[in-house]
Amino acid sequence: MAIQTNGLSLIVRLKIGNNAGFSEVTRAIGEAGGDIIAVDIIHVGKDGVIRDITVNVHNEDHREEVVRSLEKRHGIEVINVSDRTFLVHLGGKIEVHGKTPVKNRDDLSRVYTPGVARVCEAIHEDPAKAFQLTIKRNTVAVVTDGTAVLGLGDIGPAAAMPVMEGKAMLFKQFGGVDAFPICLDTKDPDEIVRIVKAIAPGFGGINLEDISSPRCFEIEERLRKELDIPVFHDDQHGTAVVLLAGILNAIEIVGKKMSDLHVVVTGIGAAGIASTKILQAAGVTNIVGVDRQGIIEAGKTYENPMWDWYAKHSNPEGRTGGLAQAIQGADVFIGLSGPGVLKVEHLKTMNRDPIVFAMANPTPEIAPEEAEPYVRILATGRSDYPNQINNVLCFPGIFAGALRARARDINEEMKLAAAKAIAQCIPRDQLNEQYVIPSVFNADVVKAVSKAVAEAAYATGVARRESPHAFPAPSASL
Repeated sequence: MAIQTNGLSLIVRLKIGNNAGFSEVTRAIGEAGGDIIAVDIIHVGKDGVIRDITVNVHNEDHREEVVRSLEKRHGIEVINVSDRTFLVHLGGKIEVHGKTPVKNRDDLSRVYTPGVARVCEAIHEDPAKAFQLTIKRNTVAVVTDGTAVLGLGDIGPAAAMPVMEGKAMLFKQFGGVDAFPICLDTKDPDEIVRIVKAIAPGFGGINLEDISSPRCFEIEERLRKELDIPVFHDDQHGTAVVLLAGILNAIEIVGKKMSDLHVVVTGIGAAGIASTKILQAAGVTNIVGVDRQGIIEAGKTYENPMWDWYAKHSNPEGRTGGLAQAIQGADVFIGLSGPGVLKVEHLKTMNRDPIVFAMANPTPEIAPEEAEPYVRILATGRSDYPNQINNVLCFPGIFAGALRARARDINEEMKLAAAKAIAQCIPRDQLNEQYVIPSVFNADVVKAVSKAVAEAAYATGVARRESPHAFPAPSASL
């Protein structure tokens, strides 16, 4: 079965004979439903022209259909077919650059031997100087075991590397934070904790990524206790922070209070549990969790230990059944599950001005076109609809702020501060149903989040720098 995408583009290198003509190329691609977006000449010879044709297609099947249509044409030879996304990944997406050029022996003696020995001795005498004199000050390890990658699942550490590289790129571009991917060839929580602790001296923070539930909870909890640098599982808390930012703005539009909300969460995995916790920290008291087995209820025993916690801290009305029973009279639906879970019939039973965050990717719990007539505010995880809930609004600024404060931890107060900062990046006179979450390219977001997180770190006593203004706010490169 072909992998479905939101659209992809390919570059087809063609030799077009003099007896064919470019019109034959456009006809072949057009009949196959492709969309030509660029044409480049590579070589002109006596017997024809070699051109690169960039074509937008819908998915892998459509790609093959376009190529077959070209191959059938007389006078056209398909030399090579390249996927533009694959081309971006050739040789990896990140690299290391030195900050100081080494042009002569004097330069060499300063950055390496013998001059570097004095710096090593200074850090040996005062380990805290590592934050001043090494990359530790502004570097994060992006750590995964490849067990829960995007919508792909357990594909292993090597196949997870492109995602981790992309994460490192976003850290740098949006937050000015240097990040490096660490893909571990083990699924053993004890070994993962041991390895991360062993490499921690070289980093100012640890971003855990794409580690399956419930193992991710144990790994993060242990590392937070055993390390003196921030540890943050973005799949949990990044989603939760951006979700809360959207909810804060949504309830302002509909005129409701956090304490009055009845919230339904579907998909009680890492993100579902973290989202529940941050909503509770923000004042929501009535949350009902629903998974494949139905409503999570107190008194039942579950294999997942986090569901036992969830059962004790949710569903205050003691509802039973499935989503249909959970969603009756609900103000907010939060989907972190899969496509087709939410039906129009469910929406019709919600409270006035329903707020629906259907965040399953790439296909939401309900098609936005189906939901729009019945909801007041709709958000998804997709970039082709308004109100995209995207973690990139969160993690660059959170780590920039934590590193700025030289924080020992990223606590709940810092996450709440980040969510409020994201929400406030939309001017109040621009806030509307189609705009409850800022764009990921809004340069104000990372600055606001970094500042708020650093201040919260000082206020809660986890900062090690003397002043929140001692380290300048990041400058996003957008």
